[in-house]
Amino acid sequence: MKKIIKVPTELVNGEAPQNSLILDGCSVIEQCIQSAEEKGTMYLQEHLLFLILKGSVLLTYGKQTYTVGSNEMILLQKATVVQYEKKGSPDNGSVYHGMIFSIKDDLIKSFLASLEKVTPKNTQEEGHNGVYPMTDCLITFAQSLKPYFYDSSGVYPGQLRLKMTEMLYHMAIGSHSMFQQILQFYQPVRAEIRHIVEQHYASPNSLTELAYLSGRSLSSFKRDFQAIYNMTPATWIREKRLEKAKQMLETTQLPVSDICFSLGFENVSHFSRIFKTYYGKAPTHYRS
Repeated sequence: MKKIIKVPTELVNGEAPQNSLILDGCSVIEQCIQSAEEKGTMYLQEHLLFLILKGSVLLTYGKQTYTVGSNEMILLQKATVVQYEKKGSPDNGSVYHGMIFSIKDDLIKSFLASLEKVTPKNTQEEGHNGVYPMTDCLITFAQSLKPYFYDSSGVYPGQLRLKMTEMLYHMAIGSHSMFQQILQFYQPVRAEIRHIVEQHYASPNSLTELAYLSGRSLSSFKRDFQAIYNMTPATWIREKRLEKAKQMLETTQLPVSDICFSLGFENVSHFSRIFKTYYGKAPTHYRS
């Protein structure tokens, strides 16, 4: 199992960077794969929009699985771990062509603050389980970005900011459900802490991101967590991950590195050290 890739940082700065454009930390990434399939796991540092122009991508997070096909899109919330599998289209020479947009909260805030009354279209193609058809305008928009990738040095921040705003307009106008999703991302619902931490403790989320998912400030999150569990969030998460690691060592034959990364630890040496502190043996010796 590969280490979880942090998106967009590691796609832009990794060993095999994608074609990318960057604005104020927001990234637009274009990927075209011919006669190949690609799969892996990624951690979303920002909200992520997938636009699939050719081929398809299978996305799994939690108990939910989505298949996004040609000329379809999906918007995913940040601080989420997602497994993906990209496939080329057999009708187009096994080519996969997609664009990924990372969208910061500040961009959504700026968009909503300047937004006049928008009436989203209600069509019979409203989507299914979070997957929505791309409108003709959005397909044309994606095609209009291609020259930007060919000569990114000639693209000014103001141009790209306008393009990102244009994209949000197309999304908001094209689908009522997508517009509501954008609003929800900016105004997260206050969630029950137990549900949030039980669902995300094995993911590489920071406490600030867990607080965001629960609809609280960091200080409120820590205070409410302490009242429920009678310990700090960091201590509880560490113990929970180590308990799960112990169980996986006892019941599976997964390599230690796979267990380490699947539970959100950033490196094997750190995982081995704290596991030995808790259980008296390093993971490899514990299993043997």
